[in-house]
Amino acid sequence: MPVLSAAPVRPVWLTANLVAQLALGMLAMTICLPSMQQWPAEFGATQAEVQLGFGGYVAAYGVFQLVYGAVSDRIGRKPVLLAGLVLALAGSLAAALAPSLAVLNLARAVQGAGCAAGMVIGRAMVQDLFTGAERTRVMAFIGMMMGLCPPTAMLLGGQVHARWGWQANFLLIAVLAALLLVAAWRWLPATQPPAQAQGARVAALLGGYARLARERSFVLHVAILAMTSATFYTFLGGAPLVLASYGVGPQQMGLYIMTPPVAYVLGNLLTQRLLRTGCSDRFLMGMGQAVTLTGPVTVLALGLAGLHHPLALSLPMLAMGIGHGLLLPPTLIGTVGLVPALAGSAAAVAGLMQQLTGAVGGFAVSLVPMDGPVWLGVLMLGWAGAGLLAQALLLRQRAPGSA
Repeated sequence: MPVLSAAPVRPVWLTANLVAQLALGMLAMTICLPSMQQWPAEFGATQAEVQLGFGGYVAAYGVFQLVYGAVSDRIGRKPVLLAGLVLALAGSLAAALAPSLAVLNLARAVQGAGCAAGMVIGRAMVQDLFTGAERTRVMAFIGMMMGLCPPTAMLLGGQVHARWGWQANFLLIAVLAALLLVAAWRWLPATQPPAQAQGARVAALLGGYARLARERSFVLHVAILAMTSATFYTFLGGAPLVLASYGVGPQQMGLYIMTPPVAYVLGNLLTQRLLRTGCSDRFLMGMGQAVTLTGPVTVLALGLAGLHHPLALSLPMLAMGIGHGLLLPPTLIGTVGLVPALAGSAAAVAGLMQQLTGAVGGFAVSLVPMDGPVWLGVLMLGWAGAGLLAQALLLRQRAPGSA
Protein backbone atom coordinates (compact mmCIF):
# COMPACT_ATOMS: atom_id res chain seq x y z
CA MET A 1 0.00 0.00 0.00
CA PRO A 2 1.49 3.38 -0.91
CA VAL A 3 2.67 5.50 2.00
CA LEU A 4 1.45 9.09 2.32
CA SER A 5 4.25 11.58 2.71
CA ALA A 6 2.06 14.63 3.20
CA ALA A 7 -0.33 15.83 5.87
CA PRO A 8 -3.91 14.59 5.69
CA VAL A 9 -6.19 16.55 3.39
CA ARG A 10 -9.84 17.40 3.96
CA PRO A 11 -11.82 14.74 2.07
CA VAL A 12 -14.19 17.19 0.34
CA TRP A 13 -11.40 19.21 -1.24
CA LEU A 14 -9.40 16.09 -1.98
CA THR A 15 -12.37 14.58 -3.81
CA ALA A 16 -12.97 17.81 -5.73
CA ASN A 17 -9.31 17.90 -6.78
CA LEU A 18 -9.38 14.29 -7.98
CA VAL A 19 -12.64 14.83 -9.87
CA ALA A 20 -11.17 17.82 -11.67
CA GLN A 21 -8.01 15.91 -12.60
CA LEU A 22 -10.10 13.06 -14.02
CA ALA A 23 -12.46 15.40 -15.88
CA LEU A 24 -9.81 17.34 -17.79
CA GLY A 25 -9.31 14.65 -20.44
CA MET A 26 -13.01 14.28 -21.17
CA LEU A 27 -13.47 18.05 -21.32
CA ALA A 28 -10.54 18.44 -23.71
CA MET A 29 -11.84 15.61 -25.88
CA THR A 30 -15.36 16.98 -26.32
CA ILE A 31 -15.19 20.76 -25.95
CA CYS A 32 -14.00 21.27 -29.52
CA LEU A 33 -16.49 18.88 -31.17
CA PRO A 34 -18.86 21.73 -32.15
CA SER A 35 -15.94 23.45 -33.90
CA MET A 36 -14.83 20.46 -35.96
CA GLN A 37 -17.53 20.85 -38.59
CA GLN A 38 -15.99 24.22 -39.58
CA TRP A 39 -12.37 23.10 -39.71
CA PRO A 40 -12.51 21.70 -43.27
CA ALA A 41 -13.38 25.17 -44.57
CA GLU A 42 -11.00 26.86 -42.12
CA PHE A 43 -7.98 24.79 -43.20
CA GLY A 44 -8.99 23.74 -46.72
CA ALA A 45 -9.08 20.09 -45.67
CA THR A 46 -11.46 17.15 -45.83
CA GLN A 47 -13.64 16.01 -42.96
CA ALA A 48 -11.63 12.79 -42.85
CA GLU A 49 -8.43 14.78 -42.26
CA VAL A 50 -10.16 16.68 -39.48
CA GLN A 51 -11.25 13.42 -37.88
CA LEU A 52 -7.61 12.34 -37.73
CA GLY A 53 -7.13 14.89 -34.99
CA PHE A 54 -9.89 13.38 -32.90
CA GLY A 55 -8.53 9.90 -33.56
CA GLY A 56 -5.05 11.02 -32.59
CA TYR A 57 -6.32 12.44 -29.33
CA VAL A 58 -8.22 9.27 -28.46
CA ALA A 59 -5.29 7.02 -29.38
CA ALA A 60 -2.78 9.02 -27.34
CA TYR A 61 -5.25 9.31 -24.46
CA GLY A 62 -5.60 5.54 -24.37
CA VAL A 63 -2.03 4.38 -24.99
CA PHE A 64 -0.36 6.82 -22.61
CA GLN A 65 -2.54 5.57 -19.78
CA LEU A 66 -0.47 2.38 -19.90
CA VAL A 67 2.72 4.41 -19.57
CA TYR A 68 1.51 6.60 -16.72
CA GLY A 69 -0.07 3.74 -14.80
CA ALA A 70 3.02 1.56 -14.73
CA VAL A 71 5.43 4.43 -14.02
CA SER A 72 3.26 5.79 -11.19
CA ASP A 73 3.34 2.39 -9.50
CA ARG A 74 7.13 2.62 -9.50
CA ILE A 75 7.96 6.27 -8.74
CA GLY A 76 4.75 7.58 -7.16
CA ARG A 77 1.56 9.23 -8.41
CA LYS A 78 2.21 12.93 -8.02
CA PRO A 79 5.31 13.37 -10.25
CA VAL A 80 3.58 11.48 -13.07
CA LEU A 81 0.44 13.61 -12.78
CA LEU A 82 2.44 16.84 -12.79
CA ALA A 83 4.34 15.75 -15.89
CA GLY A 84 1.11 14.88 -17.67
CA LEU A 85 -0.45 18.25 -16.82
CA VAL A 86 2.59 20.07 -18.22
CA LEU A 87 2.22 18.07 -21.43
CA ALA A 88 -1.53 18.81 -21.58
CA LEU A 89 -0.84 22.53 -21.09
CA ALA A 90 1.76 22.54 -23.86
CA GLY A 91 -0.48 20.63 -26.26
CA SER A 92 -3.44 22.93 -25.60
CA LEU A 93 -1.39 26.08 -26.22
CA ALA A 94 0.08 24.59 -29.40
CA ALA A 95 -3.43 23.73 -30.65
CA ALA A 96 -4.68 27.26 -29.97
CA LEU A 97 -1.80 28.71 -31.99
CA ALA A 98 -1.80 26.06 -34.76
CA PRO A 99 -1.28 27.61 -38.23
CA SER A 100 -2.36 24.46 -40.08
CA LEU A 101 -4.49 21.37 -39.61
CA ALA A 102 -1.41 19.14 -39.47
CA VAL A 103 -0.02 21.12 -36.54
CA LEU A 104 -3.45 21.17 -34.87
CA ASN A 105 -3.80 17.39 -35.18
CA LEU A 106 -0.30 16.85 -33.76
CA ALA A 107 -1.02 19.24 -30.91
CA ARG A 108 -4.23 17.40 -30.08
CA ALA A 109 -2.28 14.14 -29.86
CA VAL A 110 0.13 15.79 -27.41
CA GLN A 111 -2.84 17.16 -25.49
CA GLY A 112 -4.40 13.70 -25.29
CA ALA A 113 -1.12 12.17 -24.12
CA GLY A 114 -0.93 14.70 -21.30
CA CYS A 115 -4.58 14.49 -20.24
CA ALA A 116 -4.30 10.69 -19.92
CA ALA A 117 -2.36 11.18 -16.68
CA GLY A 118 -5.38 12.62 -14.87
CA MET A 119 -7.58 9.65 -15.73
CA VAL A 120 -5.08 7.07 -14.50
CA ILE A 121 -3.68 8.88 -11.48
CA GLY A 122 -7.11 10.06 -10.34
CA ARG A 123 -8.51 6.53 -10.24
CA ALA A 124 -5.35 5.14 -8.65
CA MET A 125 -5.34 7.81 -5.93
CA VAL A 126 -8.92 6.95 -4.99
CA GLN A 127 -7.56 3.48 -4.23
CA ASP A 128 -4.57 4.93 -2.37
CA LEU A 129 -6.33 7.53 -0.25
CA PHE A 130 -9.76 6.14 0.63
CA THR A 131 -10.90 2.91 2.25
CA GLY A 132 -14.01 0.72 2.46
CA ALA A 133 -17.40 2.03 1.42
CA GLU A 134 -16.00 5.58 1.29
CA ARG A 135 -13.80 4.49 -1.61
CA THR A 136 -16.82 3.31 -3.62
CA ARG A 137 -18.79 6.45 -2.70
CA VAL A 138 -15.99 8.67 -3.99
CA MET A 139 -15.80 6.65 -7.21
CA ALA A 140 -19.57 7.01 -7.59
CA PHE A 141 -19.31 10.78 -7.17
CA ILE A 142 -16.53 10.83 -9.76
CA GLY A 143 -18.73 8.82 -12.11
CA MET A 144 -21.56 11.28 -11.62
CA MET A 145 -19.35 14.22 -12.52
CA MET A 146 -17.84 12.38 -15.48
CA GLY A 147 -21.33 11.71 -16.80
CA LEU A 148 -21.96 15.45 -16.88
CA CYS A 149 -18.70 16.26 -18.67
CA PRO A 150 -19.52 15.49 -22.33
CA PRO A 151 -22.83 17.38 -22.59
CA THR A 152 -21.51 20.27 -20.51
CA ALA A 153 -18.32 20.52 -22.56
CA MET A 154 -20.20 20.46 -25.86
CA LEU A 155 -22.62 23.17 -24.74
CA LEU A 156 -19.77 25.30 -23.39
CA GLY A 157 -17.61 24.67 -26.44
CA GLY A 158 -20.34 25.78 -28.82
CA GLN A 159 -20.90 29.02 -26.92
CA VAL A 160 -17.19 29.80 -26.63
CA HIS A 161 -16.70 29.09 -30.34
CA ALA A 162 -19.58 31.39 -31.31
CA ARG A 163 -18.25 34.29 -29.22
CA TRP A 164 -14.46 34.06 -29.46
CA GLY A 165 -13.59 31.43 -32.06
CA TRP A 166 -12.42 27.81 -31.89
CA GLN A 167 -8.98 28.77 -30.59
CA ALA A 168 -10.58 30.03 -27.36
CA ASN A 169 -11.63 26.51 -26.43
CA PHE A 170 -8.03 25.33 -26.48
CA LEU A 171 -6.96 28.39 -24.47
CA LEU A 172 -9.65 27.53 -21.93
CA ILE A 173 -8.30 23.98 -21.59
CA ALA A 174 -4.78 25.41 -21.24
CA VAL A 175 -5.96 27.64 -18.37
CA LEU A 176 -7.68 24.67 -16.70
CA ALA A 177 -4.53 22.55 -17.09
CA ALA A 178 -2.46 25.31 -15.47
CA LEU A 179 -4.90 25.61 -12.56
CA LEU A 180 -4.95 21.85 -12.07
CA LEU A 181 -1.16 21.78 -12.18
CA VAL A 182 -1.10 24.21 -9.24
CA ALA A 183 -3.87 22.29 -7.45
CA ALA A 184 -2.03 18.99 -7.82
CA TRP A 185 1.30 20.44 -6.73
CA ARG A 186 -0.07 22.29 -3.70
CA TRP A 187 -2.94 20.16 -2.43
CA LEU A 188 -2.70 16.58 -3.59
CA PRO A 189 -0.80 14.41 -1.09
CA ALA A 190 2.30 12.70 -2.40
CA THR A 191 2.23 8.92 -2.44
CA GLN A 192 5.24 6.66 -2.63
CA PRO A 193 5.25 3.07 -3.91
CA PRO A 194 6.44 0.23 -1.71
CA ALA A 195 10.23 0.03 -1.50
CA GLN A 196 10.36 -3.18 -3.54
CA ALA A 197 8.39 -1.50 -6.33
CA GLN A 198 10.61 1.54 -6.75
CA GLY A 199 12.43 2.11 -10.00
CA ALA A 200 11.14 2.40 -13.54
CA ARG A 201 13.01 -0.27 -15.50
CA VAL A 202 11.09 -1.43 -18.56
CA ALA A 203 11.17 -5.05 -17.40
CA ALA A 204 9.66 -4.06 -14.05
CA LEU A 205 6.93 -1.99 -15.71
CA LEU A 206 5.97 -4.83 -18.05
CA GLY A 207 6.13 -7.25 -15.16
CA GLY A 208 3.36 -5.37 -13.40
CA TYR A 209 1.06 -5.79 -16.38
CA ALA A 210 2.00 -9.46 -16.66
CA ARG A 211 1.08 -10.01 -13.02
CA LEU A 212 -2.31 -8.34 -13.51
CA ALA A 213 -2.96 -10.49 -16.59
CA ARG A 214 -2.53 -13.59 -14.41
CA GLU A 215 -5.19 -12.36 -11.96
CA ARG A 216 -8.45 -13.85 -13.23
CA SER A 217 -10.56 -11.53 -11.07
CA PHE A 218 -8.82 -8.49 -12.55
CA VAL A 219 -9.41 -9.71 -16.11
CA LEU A 220 -13.10 -10.28 -15.38
CA HIS A 221 -13.53 -6.86 -13.76
CA VAL A 222 -11.92 -5.24 -16.80
CA ALA A 223 -14.17 -7.30 -19.09
CA ILE A 224 -17.24 -5.96 -17.30
CA LEU A 225 -15.99 -2.39 -17.71
CA ALA A 226 -15.15 -2.98 -21.36
CA MET A 227 -18.56 -4.44 -22.20
CA THR A 228 -20.28 -1.56 -20.43
CA SER A 229 -18.35 0.94 -22.55
CA ALA A 230 -19.09 -1.02 -25.72
CA THR A 231 -22.81 -0.96 -24.93
CA PHE A 232 -22.82 2.80 -24.36
CA TYR A 233 -20.70 3.67 -27.41
CA THR A 234 -22.87 1.43 -29.57
CA PHE A 235 -25.82 3.57 -28.51
CA LEU A 236 -23.87 6.78 -29.24
CA GLY A 237 -22.87 5.51 -32.68
CA GLY A 238 -26.24 4.08 -33.68
CA ALA A 239 -28.80 6.37 -32.05
CA PRO A 240 -28.20 9.35 -34.41
CA LEU A 241 -28.76 7.08 -37.42
CA VAL A 242 -31.95 5.59 -36.00
CA LEU A 243 -33.26 8.98 -34.94
CA ALA A 244 -32.49 10.43 -38.37
CA SER A 245 -34.63 7.69 -39.91
CA TYR A 246 -37.47 8.98 -37.71
CA GLY A 247 -37.03 12.51 -39.06
CA VAL A 248 -35.26 13.91 -35.98
CA GLY A 249 -33.00 16.81 -36.98
CA PRO A 250 -29.65 17.87 -35.50
CA GLN A 251 -31.23 20.49 -33.23
CA GLN A 252 -33.50 17.98 -31.48
CA MET A 253 -31.22 14.94 -31.63
CA GLY A 254 -29.21 15.90 -28.57
CA LEU A 255 -32.32 15.88 -26.40
CA TYR A 256 -32.91 12.19 -27.13
CA ILE A 257 -29.26 11.15 -26.88
CA MET A 258 -28.84 12.91 -23.52
CA THR A 259 -30.94 10.36 -21.63
CA PRO A 260 -28.19 7.81 -20.80
CA PRO A 261 -25.67 10.39 -19.47
CA VAL A 262 -28.34 12.07 -17.34
CA ALA A 263 -29.56 8.72 -16.05
CA TYR A 264 -25.95 7.72 -15.36
CA VAL A 265 -25.69 10.63 -12.95
CA LEU A 266 -28.87 9.45 -11.23
CA GLY A 267 -27.44 5.93 -11.02
CA ASN A 268 -24.32 7.21 -9.29
CA LEU A 269 -26.44 9.16 -6.81
CA LEU A 270 -28.41 5.98 -6.12
CA THR A 271 -25.15 4.10 -5.59
CA GLN A 272 -24.07 6.57 -2.92
CA ARG A 273 -27.44 6.28 -1.16
CA LEU A 274 -27.43 2.48 -1.24
CA LEU A 275 -23.90 2.37 0.17
CA ARG A 276 -25.08 4.35 3.18
CA THR A 277 -27.64 1.61 3.86
CA GLY A 278 -24.90 -1.03 3.93
CA CYS A 279 -25.30 -2.53 0.46
CA SER A 280 -22.22 -4.41 -0.71
CA ASP A 281 -20.29 -3.80 -3.92
CA ARG A 282 -21.32 -7.26 -5.08
CA PHE A 283 -25.01 -6.39 -4.64
CA LEU A 284 -24.57 -3.10 -6.52
CA MET A 285 -22.89 -4.85 -9.44
CA GLY A 286 -25.67 -7.43 -9.71
CA MET A 287 -28.37 -4.79 -9.49
CA GLY A 288 -26.55 -2.68 -12.07
CA GLN A 289 -26.39 -5.54 -14.55
CA ALA A 290 -30.09 -6.31 -14.10
CA VAL A 291 -31.19 -2.70 -14.61
CA THR A 292 -28.81 -2.24 -17.56
CA LEU A 293 -30.23 -5.22 -19.44
CA THR A 294 -33.78 -3.88 -19.29
CA GLY A 295 -32.73 -1.00 -21.56
CA PRO A 296 -31.67 -2.86 -24.73
CA VAL A 297 -34.27 -5.58 -24.11
CA THR A 298 -37.02 -2.94 -24.13
CA VAL A 299 -35.60 -1.21 -27.21
CA LEU A 300 -35.51 -4.53 -29.05
CA ALA A 301 -39.02 -5.51 -27.95
CA LEU A 302 -40.53 -2.17 -28.97
CA GLY A 303 -38.72 -2.30 -32.30
CA LEU A 304 -39.99 -5.80 -33.05
CA ALA A 305 -43.47 -4.63 -32.09
CA GLY A 306 -43.25 -1.96 -34.78
CA LEU A 307 -43.20 1.05 -32.44
CA HIS A 308 -40.87 3.39 -34.30
CA HIS A 309 -40.81 6.59 -32.30
CA PRO A 310 -37.86 8.57 -30.86
CA LEU A 311 -39.12 8.09 -27.31
CA ALA A 312 -39.27 4.32 -27.85
CA LEU A 313 -35.48 4.49 -28.23
CA SER A 314 -34.70 7.28 -25.78
CA LEU A 315 -36.77 6.38 -22.71
CA PRO A 316 -35.54 2.75 -22.32
CA MET A 317 -32.00 4.12 -22.29
CA LEU A 318 -32.79 5.72 -18.95
CA ALA A 319 -32.59 2.20 -17.50
CA MET A 320 -29.23 1.57 -19.14
CA GLY A 321 -27.81 4.81 -17.77
CA ILE A 322 -29.03 4.10 -14.24
CA GLY A 323 -27.68 0.55 -14.46
CA HIS A 324 -24.26 1.77 -15.53
CA GLY A 325 -24.29 4.25 -12.65
CA LEU A 326 -24.82 1.36 -10.24
CA LEU A 327 -22.38 -0.98 -11.95
CA LEU A 328 -19.31 1.10 -12.74
CA PRO A 329 -18.21 2.48 -9.32
CA PRO A 330 -17.88 -0.90 -7.56
CA THR A 331 -16.40 -2.49 -10.68
CA LEU A 332 -13.74 0.23 -10.94
CA ILE A 333 -12.91 -0.25 -7.26
CA GLY A 334 -12.60 -3.99 -7.82
CA THR A 335 -10.24 -3.30 -10.71
CA VAL A 336 -7.79 -0.97 -8.99
CA GLY A 337 -8.10 -2.55 -5.53
CA LEU A 338 -7.19 -6.13 -6.34
CA VAL A 339 -3.44 -5.49 -6.26
CA PRO A 340 -3.02 -2.13 -4.46
CA ALA A 341 0.67 -1.85 -5.34
CA LEU A 342 -0.32 -1.93 -9.02
CA ALA A 343 -3.34 0.37 -8.80
CA GLY A 344 -1.91 2.71 -11.44
CA SER A 345 -1.28 -0.09 -13.92
CA ALA A 346 -4.74 -1.50 -13.23
CA ALA A 347 -6.39 1.87 -13.85
CA ALA A 348 -4.42 2.22 -17.08
CA VAL A 349 -5.49 -1.16 -18.44
CA ALA A 350 -9.11 -0.48 -17.50
CA GLY A 351 -9.09 2.92 -19.19
CA LEU A 352 -7.47 1.64 -22.36
CA MET A 353 -9.81 -1.33 -22.67
CA GLN A 354 -12.85 0.88 -22.12
CA GLN A 355 -11.75 3.10 -24.97
CA LEU A 356 -10.84 0.27 -27.32
CA THR A 357 -14.08 -1.64 -26.83
CA GLY A 358 -16.01 1.61 -26.98
CA ALA A 359 -14.46 2.28 -30.36
CA VAL A 360 -15.37 -1.23 -31.53
CA GLY A 361 -18.93 -0.73 -30.32
CA GLY A 362 -19.21 2.56 -32.15
CA PHE A 363 -17.84 0.98 -35.34
CA ALA A 364 -20.10 -2.07 -35.13
CA VAL A 365 -23.18 -0.02 -35.98
CA SER A 366 -21.79 0.55 -39.47
CA LEU A 367 -21.96 -3.18 -40.18
CA VAL A 368 -25.74 -3.59 -39.85
CA PRO A 369 -28.83 -1.62 -41.02
CA MET A 370 -29.75 1.31 -38.77
CA ASP A 371 -33.07 2.31 -40.32
CA GLY A 372 -34.82 1.15 -37.16
CA PRO A 373 -34.03 0.21 -33.56
CA VAL A 374 -33.94 -3.59 -33.91
CA TRP A 375 -30.29 -4.07 -34.86
CA LEU A 376 -29.21 -1.38 -32.44
CA GLY A 377 -31.05 -3.24 -29.68
CA VAL A 378 -29.43 -6.53 -30.75
CA LEU A 379 -25.92 -5.06 -30.63
CA MET A 380 -26.42 -3.40 -27.25
CA LEU A 381 -27.96 -6.56 -25.84
CA GLY A 382 -25.00 -8.59 -27.12
CA TRP A 383 -22.45 -6.37 -25.38
CA ALA A 384 -24.50 -6.19 -22.18
CA GLY A 385 -24.97 -9.96 -22.23
CA ALA A 386 -21.22 -10.46 -22.52
CA GLY A 387 -20.77 -8.23 -19.48
CA LEU A 388 -23.31 -10.30 -17.59
CA LEU A 389 -21.40 -13.46 -18.49
CA ALA A 390 -18.16 -11.95 -17.19
CA GLN A 391 -19.90 -11.06 -13.94
CA ALA A 392 -21.33 -14.57 -13.60
CA LEU A 393 -17.80 -15.98 -13.97
CA LEU A 394 -16.56 -13.49 -11.40
CA LEU A 395 -19.23 -14.51 -8.90
CA ARG A 396 -18.42 -18.17 -9.50
CA GLN A 397 -14.77 -17.51 -8.74
CA ARG A 398 -15.71 -15.69 -5.53
CA ALA A 399 -18.03 -18.48 -4.39
CA PRO A 400 -16.82 -20.54 -1.41
CA GLY A 401 -14.80 -23.51 -2.52
CA SER A 402 -14.28 -22.23 -6.05
CA ALA A 403 -10.86 -22.33 -7.61
